[in-house]
Order: sequence, then C-alpha cells, then structure tokens
Amino acid sequence: MLLADDHVIVRDGLARLLDGADGIEVVGAAGNGEEAVAATLELAPDVVLMDLAMPVLDGVGATRRIAAEAPGTRVVVLTSFSDNTRVLDALDAGARGYVLKDAEGSEVVRAVRAAARDEAPLDPRVARAVLGRGRTGGALSGMTSREREVLELLGSGLANKLIARRLEISEATVKAHLTRIYKQIGVTDRTQAAIWARDHGVAPK
Repeated sequence: MLLADDHVIVRDGLARLLDGADGIEVVGAAGNGEEAVAATLELAPDVVLMDLAMPVLDGVGATRRIAAEAPGTRVVVLTSFSDNTRVLDALDAGARGYVLKDAEGSEVVRAVRAAARDEAPLDPRVARAVLGRGRTGGALSGMTSREREVLELLGSGLANKLIARRLEISEATVKAHLTRIYKQIGVTDRTQAAIWARDHGVAPK
C-alpha cells in the first residue's frame, strides 16, 4: 500500500502502524497529490491511504487521476469530521471509502484490509451524515428497477433467501445485486444498506 500525506510525522506513524500489521506492506509514501499519482503509477499498490488537504494537487484531484489511470488501485480517504463535503467529492472521484484521522490504529488497519478486498470502508461515526448529503439522487438514478426492489426488500428486513423467493430469482443473483448496490450507495454491509434504504425513503422506517 501507499501513504499520501503532507505531514512527515503522520506518514511515519502510519507506516509503523501498517507495516506491523499482518498482510500489509507499505511500499511507498507521498507528500502531495502529484507525488501520490506518480508513485501509484510506478509502484501499483493495492491501496492508497489518501489525505485530502495536500499541496500541489489535493486528495480529491489525486483520487480522480488514480481512478482514471490506475483503476486497479483502491483509494481510501484519510479525513476529519469537518471534511464531509470533500469526502463526498472524493467518493464521487472514485475513492473506495474513508477513515477518520482520530480513528484507533485497529480501525485504520481494518479499513485498509477492507479496501484491499474491494469493499468500501466507511467510518460508522460519520457514514450516515455523509451518505445523507447529496448522493441520494445519483445513487438511485444509477440503479436498475431490480436493484431498487432488492434494496427495498433488504431495508424491510428480508434475508437474501426471502428476497430471492419474493422476486423469483436465485439467491446468488440477489448477492450479485447487493454487491453492486453497496458500491453505488457507498456502504460495506447489509446493515448499513438497510439504514441507507430507510433514511432515503426506499424502504419504510
């Protein structure tokens, strides 16, 4: 993985934390967005942990370029509560998820591992606030009618097997729909998806 942060102390601390975790190897670090893009193209890391506020090119711009030029690399934004608007911009630019700067070390490790598995790590403390702002229309308009049906039934509390029965499709097809839905609305599991569905009027509260 690659670390992108303009503060040397932060980069060094994260490097020590992540290099000491099983299955994670820090292959490089960058002090600004341009360096992050260049290092990503050179080193092809599975994950980039990306600060948003950086000189030369900010984290949103760097994320957008990495998503376009190195689609196999997942970007996880390193952010604070005050960055909610920019988190939305970063997610729209292609970031896989985000972790808060005041998170416990174990949470950062989990977020990096989740991104490496192609999941979308979102800190639960701000997930609802971020997901509730500005993305509803885009997420819903990008869904097929079948995906909306699956999300509605999930939000109503039905298990995959019951959703499959109700829609007369296979359970494997339900799982495939859910994988796409999670990515579209920016969540990592069925609990978060159910909350999102109820908060956005897709399923009854």
